[in-house]
Amino acid sequence: MQLQVKAQNASVSDTVHGYAEKRLSKLSRRLYEGTLVEVTLSRERNPSIRDDHVAEAVVFMKGPNVVARESAPTYEAALDRLVDKLERQIERYRDKRVHEPRRAAQRKREPDSGEEAA
Repeated sequence: MQLQVKAQNASVSDTVHGYAEKRLSKLSRRLYEGTLVEVTLSRERNPSIRDDHVAEAVVFMKGPNVVARESAPTYEAALDRLVDKLERQIERYRDKRVHEPRRAAQRKREPDSGEEAA
């Protein structure tokens, strides 16, 4: 998995950058070797928005791209929420790719219950 961490309209400290790499490395178990994960960290400038630290991610996979966006009071909390959301989306996509063809093949093999004769 290739990871790119970017900051939009701000600079992000090395600790946040390292934390992002550590948390997003969990996704490498579920992704192919050459998959690109692009994370963008930004901050909302509106003082009335409490969750002003935003983390967005795009996972460029073999099929459709997986996109997620989360906001929280800190970058670390936003990254935690983002990783959880990405794990759910990737797992759902993988289940569809693996289990649906198997279910279709199973339905073809099993005769209909109404056609069986005694």
